[in-house]
Amino acid sequence: MMQIIYLAIALFLGIIGGIVFGYQLRKMWAVKRKDTIETKVENLINEAKAKQKEILLGANDRALKIIEEAKQEEKERQQELGRLQKRLESREALFDQKLLDLENKKQELLEKAEKVEKLKAEIGKIREEQLAKLEKVANLTKEEAKKVLLDNVEREIKEDLLLRIKKLNSVAAEELDKKAKEMLSLAIQRCAVSHATESTTTVIDLPSDEMKGRIIGREGRNIRTIERLTGTEIIVDDTPQAITVSGFSPIRRQVAKRALDKLILDGRIHPVKIEEAIENAKKEIAVEIKEAGENAVYELGITGIDPKLVQVLGRLKYRTSYGQNILQHSLEIAHLSAMLAQELGADVTIAKKGGLFHDIGKAVDHEVQGTHPEIGYDILKKFGLSEEIAYIARGHHDDAPKTLEAVIVKVADAISGARPGARKDTYEQYLQRLQDLEKVAATFAGVDKAYAIQAGREIRIFVMPDEIDDLAAIKLAKEIAKKIEDELKYPGEIKVTVIREKRIIEYAR
Repeated sequence: MMQIIYLAIALFLGIIGGIVFGYQLRKMWAVKRKDTIETKVENLINEAKAKQKEILLGANDRALKIIEEAKQEEKERQQELGRLQKRLESREALFDQKLLDLENKKQELLEKAEKVEKLKAEIGKIREEQLAKLEKVANLTKEEAKKVLLDNVEREIKEDLLLRIKKLNSVAAEELDKKAKEMLSLAIQRCAVSHATESTTTVIDLPSDEMKGRIIGREGRNIRTIERLTGTEIIVDDTPQAITVSGFSPIRRQVAKRALDKLILDGRIHPVKIEEAIENAKKEIAVEIKEAGENAVYELGITGIDPKLVQVLGRLKYRTSYGQNILQHSLEIAHLSAMLAQELGADVTIAKKGGLFHDIGKAVDHEVQGTHPEIGYDILKKFGLSEEIAYIARGHHDDAPKTLEAVIVKVADAISGARPGARKDTYEQYLQRLQDLEKVAATFAGVDKAYAIQAGREIRIFVMPDEIDDLAAIKLAKEIAKKIEDELKYPGEIKVTVIREKRIIEYAR
């Protein structure tokens, strides 16, 4: 039993001794490891210090090198400045020398000029002495001698001079008259434009008479739609395979004709297709107006014109004056003016542009208040044309134009208007009456559109349904009729038709 106890004690002591020994051993290993880390740290610190020292030395060397380079550059700059200063000093010395030479030459010229003045004075004095001697010898003064000489010469050649002057005046008048006639005849022959009076109707060919019924539509709805949207009158009579579009405005007639041609070709004729065709026709006419203006300036070789002014010029294609197409008239005036200006030595460019744009005011005179010369002058100034060209538009109807180019355009205008068949007063008066009818109706509130039809025997007024009710429409018709009676002169009677239409559109989706 005691042996077991001793054995247990020995085992316990052995375990304790092992633990103590292991602890000491671990402690010694830790101290040794610590010494190793500190050594590594110290080595790293030493290496860092060595690198720092090396970097500092390198930086010092580089700084010294930079300083040396800067000193060298400064030295070179100082040398360059020295050379420049020497050059400037040399030039300054040369300039001073030249200035001194100029002063010397100036002084020499002044001395020579003084000598010349003295010589002139001496010559004048000698001349006066000689004249005095001559006057003393001839017993006449200088003025008296001149008068005697001129009187003698005048007596001898007076009759010859009178005969020569009369002959020259006669020949000059004949030559000028002959030359003027040659210029005018040459210009007219070179610009011989044919004329035809504009018509107020347009005939549309039909593939068959059955198409007339389709154009009229059920209860006349198609033909009413066409007349309402175009402002023209569609005449369907017994003429085989043809209908007539009547209206004083060439643009409206052309729009109606284009739309009807497309509808006839398409075959589907109803209000919706009619509206679409008329809208497309209006767009095509607008493009044609622009092309007409561009072709006009191209034909004359005129450049640098504002595109908007060219478009305004193109509107003259559908404008007439006394039955004469204004765009064709303007082109003729431009050609005639250029030819006459070339013959007379005037400015050809100003005359040509002035002739082309002299009636530009007529393109918008139904929209803008004032006479077409005043409107034309304002338009040309607005688009940046010179005063000489703009004045021609205003002065071509004056009795005494202020510039030669304006006189030339006025003469060319008279030539163009005087051609046989160029103008007819009755047609212009007829158009004016139709335009006045539409203007009177358009002055009333609530009026949307107004169209004169039936050769001015009827005026159709389309009103805004939201502003004019049925009772107001009746009252409006009476007021318009009374105003026409009071303000306009016309043969027979005029039918006033007020149309009130309310259209409601909705979409099912």
